[in-house]
Amino acid sequence: MDRATVTLVEYNPNWLKQFDCEKTNIINAIGDQILCIEHIGSTSIVGLKAKPIIDIMVGVHHLEQVSSLVHPLQEIGYEYVPKIEFKDRKFFRKGQWGQGTCHLHICEYDSSEWREKILFRDYLRNHPEFAEEYALLKTNLASEYAFDRHTYTKNKEPFIRTVLQKAKLEKDI
Repeated sequence: MDRATVTLVEYNPNWLKQFDCEKTNIINAIGDQILCIEHIGSTSIVGLKAKPIIDIMVGVHHLEQVSSLVHPLQEIGYEYVPKIEFKDRKFFRKGQWGQGTCHLHICEYDSSEWREKILFRDYLRNHPEFAEEYALLKTNLASEYAFDRHTYTKNKEPFIRTVLQKAKLEKDI
């Protein structure tokens, strides 16, 4: 079980600049393999409390490509972390274990994994009342599960599923 501490901080506008910097580094390292790169997660939603970790999603043609990306991404500080629970994406982190500064998720562009991450982000960006509700949920969970990031993350899932259902209805998906 991941025992990294769950620490939420107030929104920081520098997160957008940090994403832009990381995006440039990633494009310079593996740009010829990338179809799209997006800032996702709570740090991508203006005003939302978050763990101060920039979540980045890279879309590629096929997940099998990722093995050829490990070395160039290591060169810019990203460590590949195999996670068997992630069936449709590959995960990299930057920074010390439990104190990462960036999480990089690579998945097939326009896959359900891709579409859901973007849909969730965009729904919260466009519906501040749900972003506020999410912030409150995260604050309560962080307080209750401060030393259990796995349970903290797992307990956000019902809210995320509800938002995705609303977003899909709104988009007529």
